[in-house]
Amino acid sequence: MRLTDKVAIITGGASGIGLATTDKFLREGAKVLIGDIGADAAAAAVAGFEAKGYAGSIAATQVDVSDFAQVEAMVATAVDRFGRIDAIFNNAGIAGGKPLIDHDPAVDYHPMMRIDQDGVYYGILAAARQFKRQGTPGVIVSTSSIYGEQAAELSFTYSAAKSSVISFTRSAAYELAEFGIRAVAITPGRVGTPIINQFSEELRETFAAEQLRNALTRPEEIADVVAFLVSDEANAINGTVVHVDDGYSVFKQRLDLPTF
Repeated sequence: MRLTDKVAIITGGASGIGLATTDKFLREGAKVLIGDIGADAAAAAVAGFEAKGYAGSIAATQVDVSDFAQVEAMVATAVDRFGRIDAIFNNAGIAGGKPLIDHDPAVDYHPMMRIDQDGVYYGILAAARQFKRQGTPGVIVSTSSIYGEQAAELSFTYSAAKSSVISFTRSAAYELAEFGIRAVAITPGRVGTPIINQFSEELRETFAAEQLRNALTRPEEIADVVAFLVSDEANAINGTVVHVDDGYSVFKQRLDLPTF
């Protein structure tokens, strides 16, 4: 098991990619603290994992990642429960779309930036300070998006926030290398999470067609990549963006062209 005895914090760990990653980490031997704004969902996730035999290796705390004090408290909870931290997966986020011209900044800009951008910054900072206090190496993985590298419809704020995650990651890797801390960003494409699954079947099929396998990526496939990035096998991967988009970023659309 590649994560034996590692201690990880996973924000947004009660659903979607975060829940799948929690499951993967536990199966790989890690201890995990779920940080999630949904206290009931987090408690249900913990109960489910304990029923599978992971009691003692799983815990949860409620956290609003847009509040730095709560993020610091989350890190302290992990240390109190498990003795230290070895990794954080900054995965909590929200999505939403509206034409820019129709934006209400109080609704369509500030809330998303506080969670998708500031929440990642707070996670990076709080974890880095804990790694330094411990005098141990650490790994910071943060969820960006394909939209962090390109423009798309209805994604003005989301793209800005996710682009910041990429810049945060590069700068953090540069500044924190002296402490043995790695930082990596991932850019998922179309993933079958609650955010995508809320849409119509027709729209989900359109999303799937944007990827090379003509299928939505499963959260478990993202979790596999994150587990590798946190493992010692990925020690040479630092300060970079790992695309987990099934080729979304390599082409725009499929064309039925005649032979010529």
